[in-house]
Amino acid sequence: MKDLSLHILDIAQNSITAGARRLDLELAEENGRITLTVTDDGRGMAPELLERVCDPFTTTRTTRKMGLGIPLLRMSAEMTGGSLSIESTLGAGTRLQAVFDGTHIDCPPPGDLPGTVSLLIQGAPDLRLVYTHSRDGRAFTLDTRDLRDQLGDTISLAEPEIVLWVREYLEEQEAALLP
Repeated sequence: MKDLSLHILDIAQNSITAGARRLDLELAEENGRITLTVTDDGRGMAPELLERVCDPFTTTRTTRKMGLGIPLLRMSAEMTGGSLSIESTLGAGTRLQAVFDGTHIDCPPPGDLPGTVSLLIQGAPDLRLVYTHSRDGRAFTLDTRDLRDQLGDTISLAEPEIVLWVREYLEEQEAALLP
């Protein structure tokens, strides 16, 4: 995958498929180090699956026999001298963390983070998504619960006007984090 936003989209889709009702996405950039953390409250993984999840020939999908998302994320992190760790409890959820050396030539760029987050909200409007991005002491958070509190129960977060507003808001917040 070419950028972090595509990795985020893939991992988030795994969480949604696992029945997550809450998904926390955190991207932290501090002193040249990039840490991506994805935490969900989905079904979690059995210990046997957790041991094999980084193997590209391990997948729970029935449509194909390969699962490349997590192995590719691990490879991307390790190519920069970083790492990938996964903790999961069956019936309670999963936490994945990938660490990258952001100064390394092989570090993937962030990509279209506003587009990815707004697409996730549009595709799973009932999911509570909490997205936090921090860079060198500055940060912002978007929580879909706050959006629902403001909009009430009559407007879906999947409405095109809402998705467009979320994307524009995230673009402004991302730009404010730039040096």
